[in-house]
Amino acid sequence: MNKWHRICFSQDMKKILFLFCMSVVTSLSAQDWQENYKEAQAMAKENDKNLLLVFAGSDWCAPCIKLEKTIWESEEFKKFAEMDLILYRADFPRKKANKLSEELTAQNNNLAEKYNAQGHFPLVVLLNKEAKVLGQTGYLKLSPDEYITHLKSMF
Repeated sequence: MNKWHRICFSQDMKKILFLFCMSVVTSLSAQDWQENYKEAQAMAKENDKNLLLVFAGSDWCAPCIKLEKTIWESEEFKKFAEMDLILYRADFPRKKANKLSEELTAQNNNLAEKYNAQGHFPLVVLLNKEAKVLGQTGYLKLSPDEYITHLKSMF
């Protein structure tokens, strides 16, 4: 190979390696939260799993943010959820920059009317595959393992 081919090959390999690393990081850090409730419900039925429905105010609710950071983003919860749950977050952001689509806003409002009429944030609702409420909870100052045990007690 001449010098030009080595440089081009080297740059191409760097790009490929970078993209590979980014895809690995993204797949490891991505939480499998569904974006459509009806699809999440269908997945729960299809996979014989419970559905975790979380009502959150992602940009204004301090306990919601704590729950996100301490529980949902923990490796323990991610492993548990992958095996046992389908996840859906009904988010109610207030900042203009975080505004949801009209369709998603309507979907979350309908869910709130049905499962969160009192307007509690955060509210964690555990549903079976038939959308029957198994239990409700919220932010609790627990470790990820303790929170998982708490959720499992509702199964």
